[in-house]
Amino acid sequence: MNKNFINFHVLISHSPSCLNRDDMNMQKSAMFGGKRRVRVSSQSLKRTMRQGDYYKENLGQPSLRTRDLAKVQSRYVEGLSERFPEDIIVKALEWISGKEGLPDLSTKGIAVAPWALEEVACFCQAIQDAGEEIDLAKLKKQVEKDAQPFIAAASQSLDIALSGRMATSGLMTNVDGALAVAHAITTHAVDADIDWFTAVDDLVQEEKDHRRIGALEEGKGEQGSGHLDTQEFSSGVFYRYASLNITQLQKNLGDVSREKALDIAAHVLHMLATEVPSAKQQSFAAHNLADQALVSFSDQPISLANAFEKPVKADQQGGFRMPSAKELNDYWDKIHRGYGLDERCAEFSLEPIELPDGMIRKESLPALEEWVRNDGPVENNA
Repeated sequence: MNKNFINFHVLISHSPSCLNRDDMNMQKSAMFGGKRRVRVSSQSLKRTMRQGDYYKENLGQPSLRTRDLAKVQSRYVEGLSERFPEDIIVKALEWISGKEGLPDLSTKGIAVAPWALEEVACFCQAIQDAGEEIDLAKLKKQVEKDAQPFIAAASQSLDIALSGRMATSGLMTNVDGALAVAHAITTHAVDADIDWFTAVDDLVQEEKDHRRIGALEEGKGEQGSGHLDTQEFSSGVFYRYASLNITQLQKNLGDVSREKALDIAAHVLHMLATEVPSAKQQSFAAHNLADQALVSFSDQPISLANAFEKPVKADQQGGFRMPSAKELNDYWDKIHRGYGLDERCAEFSLEPIELPDGMIRKESLPALEEWVRNDGPVENNA
């Protein structure tokens, strides 16, 4: 029997880094189990995924997220110029946004929204087909009566189909997201470090070196630093969780096949295991891949975050990777047995680890992705 939800559980260990910061330029964090954990927000993870080269190569161009409607009009008039007259494109954009005179419009009071070229094209086609008889009220009724073609057009930018969209004005359609992504948190408590750093001014340093002609000159003049600052950073094993509603994804994409939705799911797994936020990476280079990826086909979304409600303790060798992996599998087994869950589950791990009954071992991430594409067939580890 087909399962409607795919749950993704990923453990990824990051070397010293500062992947996501708050308004005070400090690492984002969360209290969990009474202990501070370093956090990477779901917004950061989703943006990292949709802006990555892998997404563009395998899933197409992401939506254009902006509140600058003047630039939206300029870009889409150019992008659709070979398909529709400019006046129809401008009318479509004004009706979708619920605003008039877009080139002269300020961004003040306008929310950032995801725009999709094919959605605008869909509205242009509806306006063009209706000819002189069309007006805003009639098109609004048409959208209210059957919004699915417009939603499917918007979802050609796949990130809208996955993450959804809330529209507050105009004819822009609401889209219920198919992918729920949790904030990633460390499996263990973290005490952050502070990096005190300087940027040395080479010319000042050169002058200082020339000035060192005796002890009496030491300390006089500038010392060579052109900038002083601090940056919080840490390292840790992060638990990433996401859940994909297959039926919702199919609907958003215009009732595509389950096979198509599963192919997208395999790409989502790949990105969850490999994509890393770019913040401060020129300073820390924490370009780490996942240590473990567990996927289950289920009847409902199920997070395993509570495996780490009690912070993981380092093992005898001093690491958090293996203890975290063991806790994840043990908690999956407890939940699976305790609630009598009917799931199909497979796991890829870089390290040899004992699997609970009912969990299939995959020797590589590509093998796990292929298992997802094949709808999670039941196998044995023999």
